[in-house]
Amino acid sequence: MADPSAPAAYTELRAWIVEGRVVPGDRLVEQRIAEDLNVSRTPVREALRMLQSEGLVTFHPNRGAAVRSLTMVEIADMYELRCRLEAMASECAATRGTDKQLAGLAEAAADFAAEADQLTTRDASAVRSISHLNDIFHLRLIEAAHNDRLLQTLVRTVDHPLVFQSFVHFTQEELQRSALFHSLIAEAVGQHEPARAGRLTHEHINQGKDRLIREIQRAGSVSAFYHGATPPAGKPRSSAAS
Repeated sequence: MADPSAPAAYTELRAWIVEGRVVPGDRLVEQRIAEDLNVSRTPVREALRMLQSEGLVTFHPNRGAAVRSLTMVEIADMYELRCRLEAMASECAATRGTDKQLAGLAEAAADFAAEADQLTTRDASAVRSISHLNDIFHLRLIEAAHNDRLLQTLVRTVDHPLVFQSFVHFTQEELQRSALFHSLIAEAVGQHEPARAGRLTHEHINQGKDRLIREIQRAGSVSAFYHGATPPAGKPRSSAAS
C-alpha cells in the first residue's frame, strides 16, 4: 500500500529538481531528504521511484539515486524529438480539438502573454509563474490532439528543468517572442490549419532549443550551466545532495 506522504514528497522533490535546487549529477540521499521533509524514508523512496519513471532521477548501483544528467547531444536530440512530436500534436489539435479546447488554448496563450508583459524580475516566484503558464499552454495543445500515446510520449520528452532554466535566462524580448508564437499557434489551431500550426510549433520549440544551447555553450558545459545558475530560494536545508 502506497504511503500517503509519498505524493507530497514527490511534489516537493520534483520542485527541487525542476527549479535547480538540486542539479544534474547530485546524489539524492534518502535519509537527508526525509529529514528535510520531516517524513520517514518510505515516502521518499516512493517519490524517487515516481521521479525515475518521469525521467528526472536515475539509480546507480552502490550509489543510489541521483538527479539525471544530460549531455549536449542528448539535449539536442531531446529537443529535436519534441519539435517533431509537438508539431504533430498541433496538427492533430487543428483537426480534432473541440471548440472548448480551442478556446482554452487561446485563453492560455493570452494568459502567458499578459504575464510576459509584466514580468520585470527573474526571482523564483516570477519564473515559477511564467513557467507554469507555459506548461498550461503546451498541455492544452497536446490534450486537444486527442492522441493518448502521443501525450504519454511527450510528457516524458519535455525536460522541465531545462525549460525552467530557459525562463531564468530569457530576456524580455525573448519572452515576448515566445508569447507571440503561442498566439500564432493558437490562432492556426483555432482556424483548423494543421500544416501552419505544425510549422509554427516546430519553429517555436526549435528557437527555444537554440537559445538554450547558446547559453550552455556560453557557460562552457551542461554542468557549468546548472552550477553557475543562481538557485531559487528554498534549497534543501541539509543539502539533500552529496
